Amino acid sequence: MRSINLAIRIIVNILLILQLFSVSFVYAKAKQAINIAYLTQEQNAPPPLSNLDPFIKNKGIIGAELGIDDNNTTGEFTGQQFNLKKFIVPLEGNVADTFNKELANKFQYVVVNLSADQINRLADLPAAKPMLLFDVATVDDALRNEQCRSNVLHILPSRAMRADALAQYMMKKRWTKWFLVIGPAQEDRLFADAVKRAAKRFGMEIVAEKNWEHTYDARRTAQSDVAVFTQADDYDVLVVADEQGQFGEYLDYRTWIPRPVIGTQGLIATAWHRTHEQWGAVQIQNRFKEKAGRWMEEQDYAAYLAVRAIGEAATRTQSDDSKRVKDYMMSEAFALQGYKGTPLSFRSWDGQLRQPVLLAAPRSLVAVAPIEGFLHPKTELDTLGYDQPESQCKWEK
Repeated sequence: MRSINLAIRIIVNILLILQLFSVSFVYAKAKQAINIAYLTQEQNAPPPLSNLDPFIKNKGIIGAELGIDDNNTTGEFTGQQFNLKKFIVPLEGNVADTFNKELANKFQYVVVNLSADQINRLADLPAAKPMLLFDVATVDDALRNEQCRSNVLHILPSRAMRADALAQYMMKKRWTKWFLVIGPAQEDRLFADAVKRAAKRFGMEIVAEKNWEHTYDARRTAQSDVAVFTQADDYDVLVVADEQGQFGEYLDYRTWIPRPVIGTQGLIATAWHRTHEQWGAVQIQNRFKEKAGRWMEEQDYAAYLAVRAIGEAATRTQSDDSKRVKDYMMSEAFALQGYKGTPLSFRSWDGQLRQPVLLAAPRSLVAVAPIEGFLHPKTELDTLGYDQPESQCKWEK
């Protein structure tokens, strides 16, 4: 009798195993595939400004790969498979041609690591209209305002968001008198415009403004140019607009009067920084460094967030349709964890990812904006950058 019961038990267990195997096989076979393209173009290495900062060719790509890994960890339980295909256009290649030949009608989601003018040219292509492009490279305020496109979402904080973050911290410190130094590049002037907007917004006074027109020879600059150049009425901080890093590093400790440097050098506002360790950031910093052999840069973090945003929305909607995914991303229900202590979300009026901004010195994290005390009726994150009443973005419906 005991042997019969044992035999029955074995048979039942075998049947259960077969049933589970059958269910698992059907489940695996029916996995929903979400395909994501990563599009970038090779770049010429710029002249080295310092041996301490080597040129990194693959900024962004490894962040996207890390995001895919995290998406597929969740996908094991939701029956979804996330796939990433990389397209790197040669230096002299045509980005639009690659987009039309390789991506059109094949992908609904494209992570785009390109310049501002290239992004809008792609967004205006007929093939791109039903697609969702994730801008992980630009900080231009114009792309979030009068030049916005309804099929483009922006991941990095804009220049206005960065300038506002700095202004909030300066207001907390009561360093309200600024000396603004502007480099010769167009990007420098755009950052200077954002600084002037932030100064007006938060009641700062720009007591002096000068354009940098001196040599970029480090020895001469260090010895004479900076001290003479920075003679001005008393001020609390020197604000520098030098996005290419051509002269800003020479200003610290060499000004005529001893004052801290902020802006594009000194104390900077950034989406990500290697000194950031709070809210689980150490975990992703270590994972990235193990995978890439270097520190995570802003574009890596942005590409990671773009892929994770697709994963979060696709998981919640159980859909691979770009319209349903975008509708969910734009809704108040969407919340993306970004290792910054508060969920990230997209602004419904311009496609900008709202997020805290890190204020960092070269080897320490100084603060995280928005600074405590700056209030907003909806979310304090909207105290950074263009709020909805200020926005000039008119998305196509």
